[in-house]
Amino acid sequence: MLQNGAPWLDTQGRPIQAHGGALLRHDDVTYWYGENKDGDTYQGFLHRVDVIGVSCYASTDLLAWRPEGVVLPARPDDPTHDLHPSNVAERPKVLRNPHTGKFVMWLHVDHADYTLARVGVAVADTPRGPFRYQGSFRPAHMDSRDFTVFQDDDGQAYLYFSSDWNATLRVVPLDDDYTGVRSAPTDVFTRAHREAPAVFRHGDRYFMLTSGCTGWDPNPAEYAVAPHPLGPWSVIGNPCQGPGADLTFGAQPTFALPLDDGSVLVMLDRWRKEDLRDSRYVWLRGHVHGEQLTLRWQDAWTGTHAQAAHVVTPSPSSRRSE
Repeated sequence: MLQNGAPWLDTQGRPIQAHGGALLRHDDVTYWYGENKDGDTYQGFLHRVDVIGVSCYASTDLLAWRPEGVVLPARPDDPTHDLHPSNVAERPKVLRNPHTGKFVMWLHVDHADYTLARVGVAVADTPRGPFRYQGSFRPAHMDSRDFTVFQDDDGQAYLYFSSDWNATLRVVPLDDDYTGVRSAPTDVFTRAHREAPAVFRHGDRYFMLTSGCTGWDPNPAEYAVAPHPLGPWSVIGNPCQGPGADLTFGAQPTFALPLDDGSVLVMLDRWRKEDLRDSRYVWLRGHVHGEQLTLRWQDAWTGTHAQAAHVVTPSPSSRRSE
């Protein structure tokens, strides 16, 4: 088992460096992508670590994680590159495109002062990479900071991103290649100051878990429910229960993965802003009843033999109409 909030080690006995991460299921293996923060933390109002790259780990039981290396490395040779160590590269998420067969990584890329506010895109032929960086952009020319991507059962994928300096959270469908957006964004929450979205589907309802905007410090979680990925989204409240529920157990959501047993794995980061490389992980099993999401504290993540829910491989004609 893995003790929540304690250091987690990979199968080689090294601390797992996959912060702000996400999971991808492919060919009976689950891949965990996240920020490698194995460097010194710069102190100040905006704590940061030089960009090292995106790490990947692989597992068959969501418990023992084999390191696959840095699959999207920093670019120290090019000071103008988005992935230069002096910049910011956060919250990587990976989707497999059922039409192209490619693996597409999205990430938040920024300057050290967070004024660039773009999404970056990289593509690979296998889940283990290497990922080839394609560049960055602002969705519909709107600033983007914390974000997630979500792939529905029909193959349509969506980008959810915090914008207007995190005052507004928006959603926009991805294009057929998953490397761009294909329409104007829709506002999900305005003047709400929500970030760190994690989106999943349960039955015919869509759930979004978010945090407030308090920097690296924890705050109350909140979730919303919608009949469609574009909304309308109705805020329900804080799903957390147990000691520390008022501050999301000292952590912040990053990703949610439905499991075949009907529960959902909710991944959270417990940030240590004075030493970001030592930030910890909290993984909890959430339960859904109708539109109620319950997230109770558990001392440990024990893994699962239940397989992660699979995404249906659609034909282009089966896509959800917008």
